[in-house]
Amino acid sequence: MVNWNNLDTLTSYEELKGVATVDLAAVMSGDQGAQRVKKYSVPMACGLDFNYAAKQVDDTVLAALAKLADEAQLAEKFEALYNGEVINTGEKRLVLHHLTRGQLGDAVTADGVDKRSFYVEQQNKIADFAKKVHSGEITNAAGEKFTTVVQIGIGGSDLGPRAMYLALENWAKKNNTFKMEAKFISNVDPDDAAAVLNSVDVAHSIFVLVSKSGTTLETLTNESFVKDALKNAGLDASKHMIAVTSETSPLAKSDDYLAAFFMDDYIGGRFSSTSAVGGAVLSLAFGPDVFAQFLEGAAEEDKLATNKDLLQNPAMLDALIGIYERNVLGMPSTAVLPYSQALSRFPAHLQQLDMESNGKSVNRFGEEINYLTGPVIFGEPGTNGQHSFYQLLHQGTDIVPLQFIGFKNSQIGTDVVIQDSTSQQKLCANVAAQIVAFACGKDDEDKNKSFKGGRPSSIIIGDSLNPQALGALLSHFENKVMYQGFVWNINSFDQEGVQLGKVLAKRVLAHDTDGALKVYSDLLNI
Repeated sequence: MVNWNNLDTLTSYEELKGVATVDLAAVMSGDQGAQRVKKYSVPMACGLDFNYAAKQVDDTVLAALAKLADEAQLAEKFEALYNGEVINTGEKRLVLHHLTRGQLGDAVTADGVDKRSFYVEQQNKIADFAKKVHSGEITNAAGEKFTTVVQIGIGGSDLGPRAMYLALENWAKKNNTFKMEAKFISNVDPDDAAAVLNSVDVAHSIFVLVSKSGTTLETLTNESFVKDALKNAGLDASKHMIAVTSETSPLAKSDDYLAAFFMDDYIGGRFSSTSAVGGAVLSLAFGPDVFAQFLEGAAEEDKLATNKDLLQNPAMLDALIGIYERNVLGMPSTAVLPYSQALSRFPAHLQQLDMESNGKSVNRFGEEINYLTGPVIFGEPGTNGQHSFYQLLHQGTDIVPLQFIGFKNSQIGTDVVIQDSTSQQKLCANVAAQIVAFACGKDDEDKNKSFKGGRPSSIIIGDSLNPQALGALLSHFENKVMYQGFVWNINSFDQEGVQLGKVLAKRVLAHDTDGALKVYSDLLNI
């Protein structure tokens, strides 16, 4: 039987707080540090490895974390989730994003249908549609091929798919699977839509409207912007638009769209990159075979996340180390630092994934909790970040845990040699140097040049960033966030904090305001 208890009621949590703190600078120096790098590593799927040698842990800390994982029943809670129990207590829903890429446990039936079959059916429909677009069977009114796909969505309908597209764009061009350029419109700011529309040939563009409910204000506003642009170009908008929505939304059977592909309420927006939300745009951009490889990578990593052995489960291990840093060591934020330009928007996606999921101050039952939950997530690709916020990371008053991501080889496979090393070698040299610099620091009589060290980091290392590796990377962080929510006994799958501002915005637009809300409305000429 699974029990849902607050973190501060667990005996293992009290034991964890009493474990001696590791002197990271000492253990990462010299031969001891070299041995740690070899020892504290666990394989992930698709050739990736999670190395946590530069984290502030040792065997004693890890043993305490394993006890916490057992007492909190993390493996059992994940099993309950993928077998179809109602884990999203706030909205009384199942949580099924894992089913978009594979069957981890029992068949899950909801709304009278087998949900794995439903997701596969939608993937097959998308694949068939994409192939017809690529072959020229589906064309614009003039019988010409579409060359660009534009996704219209916000939040999880934009951040994840955009990050995944950018991550694979160069890889697809190198491997001759690049089919169509993709663009994204998300912000209700008219400058966003105008900038995208001014950069594409609308006559040869197909637009993907993504809204689960079919009522998302920002998305429908941008749809109207796009329809006006198509109309002004003398084009029939219904011949240029497809919808990704739920079967019960007003978009589902509308004649305004060439086709409609379905998702459901059991997949939250921030977990939807492997559903039709990401599937349509990524299949059109790169071909359905590439999207299938992406799903395969996520599925392989999901399987590892079912392992009950903490030291063989990279997502659970990463999650528990994060719990230790947040709740025992009191560290307020986490920096995600991919040393890969292809992952330029991956930190932005993880911001939503993590902060929208675990930014909660009540437990699953609506009761206030008395311990810290989700950290602030931020990040930027290396080496750009080194010339931006690394100063604070190295010498600031807060210690910020770091999650590096690095690859041995570039996506493009070509490089230049300058000063006896390639660009990729220079990139990798920087990430290796940063890990050791953060951990070990450097003494100097000039305190302005002194580095205390003791700044913990982990790194996910891969050979190169391809669709399978990207899927595994995405799954790792999704499951990490899930496990941390389990430990904190919060509901990671609703987002009530998003709603209040939307409600007040509607009042402003209806001129139903008073007090400060009215004054701000007047200042902004609304």
